[in-house]
Amino acid sequence: MEATEDKEVHKGLKKGLYVIPTAFTAANIGMGFLAVLYSIRAFSIVKTDPVAASAYFNYAAIAIGLAILFDTLDGRVARMTKTATELGVQFDSLADVLTFGIAPIALMYSWAIAPSLPEQSSAHALGVFLLFMYLMCGAFRLARFNIQATRPRVLIEGTPKLDKKNFVGLPIPPAAGLLASIVHFAPMPLNYYGAGLAKFYTYLLMVLIAVLGILMVSTLRYTSFKTLNFGKRNLYLLLVIAAAGMLLWLYSNYLLLILATLYVSHGLIFFIVRTILRRPKPETLEAES
Repeated sequence: MEATEDKEVHKGLKKGLYVIPTAFTAANIGMGFLAVLYSIRAFSIVKTDPVAASAYFNYAAIAIGLAILFDTLDGRVARMTKTATELGVQFDSLADVLTFGIAPIALMYSWAIAPSLPEQSSAHALGVFLLFMYLMCGAFRLARFNIQATRPRVLIEGTPKLDKKNFVGLPIPPAAGLLASIVHFAPMPLNYYGAGLAKFYTYLLMVLIAVLGILMVSTLRYTSFKTLNFGKRNLYLLLVIAAAGMLLWLYSNYLLLILATLYVSHGLIFFIVRTILRRPKPETLEAES
């Protein structure tokens, strides 16, 4: 009788573990939802009260940053508790479309494009188009990842195979993280800096959005950090986490921007370095005897 009860308790506990990764994914969705609402609220006052709007823009950027944390934890918790399911993969991707696709678009449009560029201008239309392409590239990147994660051996010919050490293409969370970190670094809407500088900064941002879209659909390798194993170095890991937490608390606007920039750029830098190293050396001509 006691053995039967123990099995039922163990079975119930196992089922309960499946809720934990889902809860982190739900938190991810909640942060994306808040980021969109904060962006809309800021957009409504961006021209009349840019100082108050900057606070809402900063809240939206922080919400996206917290969503990245929750998105990282849900996958790691699922692997640690062995509760990863195909349904969880699909649910996580749908959450990512909102939080790292739509939310950054709402933030970029409200913070930069709409306040800086006249609505009827061709530059404004180009900005809207680039935001749409960013969303399309992000959705394509997520769809490709799902195929690689669920059916790594049944891929279309020419599609890169799954590699636990690396992602194929820039993941959408770091792309959104870079955009959010820029706003967190300078939350004042771009129209605050004057018409000339506002347009200049907006054009630079549009170039960045286009580059991020291209990187997401590319086949560049980006480190996944999934295979990191500290083993007996848990004390060092604890010290690193404590130091990182304190630095984030004191210098979050600088540190997050630096970390996001380094991650987004390291795939491209490694690709250039590997290309140069793999370049065949010119054959030396033998001296005539």
